[in-house]
Amino acid sequence: MSLIPLLNDIVGAEHVLTGDDATAYLSDWRGRYTGKALAVVRPENAEEIAAIVRLCQQYETPIVTQGGNTGLCGGATPSNKGDAIVILTTRLNKILSIDTDNDTITVQAGCILQAVQEAAANVGRLFPLSLAAEGSCTIGGNLATNAGGTQVLRYGNARDLALGLQVVTAEGEIWNGLRGLRKDNTGYDLRDLFIGSEGTLGIITAATLKLYPQPVAKSTALLAFEDIQKAVKVLSRARQGFGSALTGFELMSAYCLEIVRRIFPQIKVPFAPETAPWYALIEISDSESAEHARNRFEEVIGAAFEDGDIVDAVIAESGQQSHEIWHLRESIPLAEAEIGKGIKNDISIPVSKTAAFIEKTNALLQAQFPGIRHIIFGHLGDGNLHYNIGAPDGQEEGFLDYQKDVYKIVFDSVASFEGSISAEHGIGQLKKDILPDYKDEVELALMRKIKRVLDPNALLNPGKVINSVELY
Repeated sequence: MSLIPLLNDIVGAEHVLTGDDATAYLSDWRGRYTGKALAVVRPENAEEIAAIVRLCQQYETPIVTQGGNTGLCGGATPSNKGDAIVILTTRLNKILSIDTDNDTITVQAGCILQAVQEAAANVGRLFPLSLAAEGSCTIGGNLATNAGGTQVLRYGNARDLALGLQVVTAEGEIWNGLRGLRKDNTGYDLRDLFIGSEGTLGIITAATLKLYPQPVAKSTALLAFEDIQKAVKVLSRARQGFGSALTGFELMSAYCLEIVRRIFPQIKVPFAPETAPWYALIEISDSESAEHARNRFEEVIGAAFEDGDIVDAVIAESGQQSHEIWHLRESIPLAEAEIGKGIKNDISIPVSKTAAFIEKTNALLQAQFPGIRHIIFGHLGDGNLHYNIGAPDGQEEGFLDYQKDVYKIVFDSVASFEGSISAEHGIGQLKKDILPDYKDEVELALMRKIKRVLDPNALLNPGKVINSVELY
């Protein structure tokens, strides 16, 4: 019997998409990968997903899980074989419960991140995960890729914000681990196996997440630096002076501000182009008052000025000005997309080695590809750089053909500085063949063993993270 009628029985025919109806879900957000699928299926709850998984096991059909489809590594796109189904989680979009005494919120995996933020704000709480795609990405995808964002420095990655999960296993069983406990020392932490596994070990269907008090006030500034080492020095001073109140420290090159100025002339860039080669957005969240936040801010920033570590600074005088500074930072990826396709690198480097890494790697790339553009920005506070490479002017055509060579230079340099080739975007299919070159053999062997045990038939998101050829 065909699989499609059986899927119709589980979720209803209107939620089993084939042909042109499925097309929108078969390409990744950046348009780098396009696959084929038997069908795109839209279940409503964990029980329906479990039934689908059991059916796929019976028919030996691969499963690719997709949320908001905002990933950057092709992790939610099926292969060209056309033998898989795509499980779309967007109908699992309910806020299940909020506990303000325990400071937790339990939500289904298809909830849009922004909806979770708003639900928390409606009860006077903060859900701090924040990233550019928050209006369309889903919590399940955030957890499956261990998303980072702009407030990792204070609150951690998605992993740090999750207390419990509900997961459908590769056998079609439902593990209900939705416990809102900060302490639970009763064996292996299964939650952490599934977070960051990109749908290769199980399908996250719900999560219990941490909430925090809303800050009373925030202070935001854009700082200018003559070099990255000075920015690192100010970051250390800010950690010392602000402690846990420091929520953001975002690095941007002058070229990043230049392309924002060029592509979006309506956006205010508060510095002249020649002011400095590097900038950082810094923000603190205060639990006392706006005056207290401002005084602390001016004290720390003022001391950095006196020591000559900062060239210039613009401190937001209002919530609107703070929004404008953040809008400037968040517009960099959009401006980058407008100037042409580039080669993106989501890497992490020890903060203390950031300046040396950028100097060395920039030189290596310029020697190999003269005239390339360095589009460097990211979360300096946690060592995560978006170290992106644009084609030389007039040479955009075919530049992506050099991606493998650029990756080799960048990732070898990352390894020499004891960094990681993926900080917050994951591995997906983009880096799965590269991963073995930069991962410890014992670590890889353990990952393969876990995959064999939890997904023995290798039906969950095959060809992602770990190459199936290596597995079996």
